[in-house]
This record gives sequence, C-alpha cells and structure tokens, in this order.
Amino acid sequence: MKILIVENEIYLAQSIASKLTELGYHCDMAASIKDALRDEKYDAVLLSTNISGQNFYPVIEKHKSSIIILMISYISNDTVSNPINAGANDYIQKPFMIEELIRKLQHLKDFNALKKENTTYKEYVNNLFESSDLQPINTKIKLPILLKSSFQKHADAVVFHYSVEKNESFTFISLTCNNAIEKIVKTPHSELLYIVNLQNIKSSEQAKVLDLVRDRRVIISTTDINSIQNIIEEIELATDNKVFDRGDILSIDDYVKYIIVNFQNKFPDTELSKKLGISRKSLWEKRKKYGIQKKK
Repeated sequence: MKILIVENEIYLAQSIASKLTELGYHCDMAASIKDALRDEKYDAVLLSTNISGQNFYPVIEKHKSSIIILMISYISNDTVSNPINAGANDYIQKPFMIEELIRKLQHLKDFNALKKENTTYKEYVNNLFESSDLQPINTKIKLPILLKSSFQKHADAVVFHYSVEKNESFTFISLTCNNAIEKIVKTPHSELLYIVNLQNIKSSEQAKVLDLVRDRRVIISTTDINSIQNIIEEIELATDNKVFDRGDILSIDDYVKYIIVNFQNKFPDTELSKKLGISRKSLWEKRKKYGIQKKK
C-alpha cells in the first residue's frame, strides 16, 4: 500500500512513516500543501489539518480517488465535518496509536473493495435482467408469496426488480443447500428472504418450508408451475414469450421461430443461419412462413 503523509511536523511525519514502513507500507512525505499536489498515485493520504496558513482542500480534490484520513489535533467543523463533506474518508486525533491508524486504513480499503464489487454485481444484474418483459410484483402486496415460473431467471428478474423498487436488499437461500432450513430459521423476521428451488425437495419438505415462512416477509420461487400448494398466495409469471410459458418440450418449428424472433437483431443472417444449421435462403423462407418481420 502506497501512502502519502502530509504533515509539516517533520519528526511526527518521520515517526509515522518509520512505523508504517516496518509493517510493509511504502511511504512518501510532504511538508507543504504544494509538495502534496505531486502527480503521483497513492492508495492513501494521511492529511494534517493544522498546517498553518495553508489551504489543504486542494489535496483532498487532487487525491479524491485515494483513501484520505485526516490527522487532527481537535474536533470541529473546520477540521472534520467540512473536509469529510469535501471528500475525505475519516479522521484520527493526535496523538494516536499506529494500530488504530492501520485499523482505519484496512477498514477503508476493505470498504472500497466491497463497494466496487457491489457496484459491479449491480451493473451485471441490471444488464442481465434489463430486457425482462415480466409483470413486476406490486410492492404493496402482502408477503409471503410463491412465484411460479417455467424459468428460474424469470423469477430472479422479478425479485431483483422488486428489491430495487423497495430499495431493500434481501437474503438469498437455495433449498438445495443442506442447511437451508437452519438459514431460514436464523434469518431475522424483519429481513426480506428470497428462497429458490422449491421444486427440488420432497412434497413433505415443501409443506414444511411453506408453513415455516407463512407469517414472514418471504418470496419463494418454483419452476414446477403445475404444483398445487394452497398454503400461501401464488403468482404465476407470464411473458410475451408464449413458446416458453407452456413449460413443455418445444417442437423444432417453435424452437426455430423463438431463436429467429429473439436473436435476429443480435446476429447477422449469415451467422444466425449457421447457428440454426440452415441456409440463408431457408432462414428467409422461415421468416415468411412464421410471419416474422426483420427489424432494421
């Protein structure tokens, strides 16, 4: 981890740098604001707020992509609140133990990593489900509910959209896990639960699970749309893809029609016909047969 120490008390800066270096950190020091505005990238900046007569806000702006910890002598709006509002991450009051500083550094490093990971997952999920044409769950509906869908992805899309609308995260549990029941029991009743793979357990176990969540904030999904539960409210998901809503094995004609309708805008005719194992002429003939208009 590369750290810039901005401190005009040279002995203090050297002491901090020495202790951090012993622990494997790489440290640079800057005794003035001007020196701290160097064109170098740092993982963290330790910024003193009492460098007399010098405005330290340009350092916060310059290194805003780094972890910034304020080193302060006293707590006030000028030393803590305003700099944090400007982009600093945390503060530590002098004198401090090096262990406390390291704890803050590691905490902020882990937090930023989790924040980045969470953003990546959200963007992936949004991309995965952005084209969903499913009817969303009414956010005012009383839980628990059972979602029935021929495809797990359809149920997942509906639940993720529900979570976004409610601005609430949920706990995910698969009933194929050995300790699924234990997880359900241990999850606080106030949390939103999303339980999948109901179709993969025995009927007696299904009844037990449904009875267990009867008075809880739970959404359960099953791909067995023909199952009859009559224990909690059920919602059957339907889409514009009627070919897949039936839940049966597709005929060759139905399969080819589905592929043409859903992928003709993603692949050129040469590639699409190749993937279907037919000629471009046959592809044209099938469009005519099925009444499919190619979108431009």
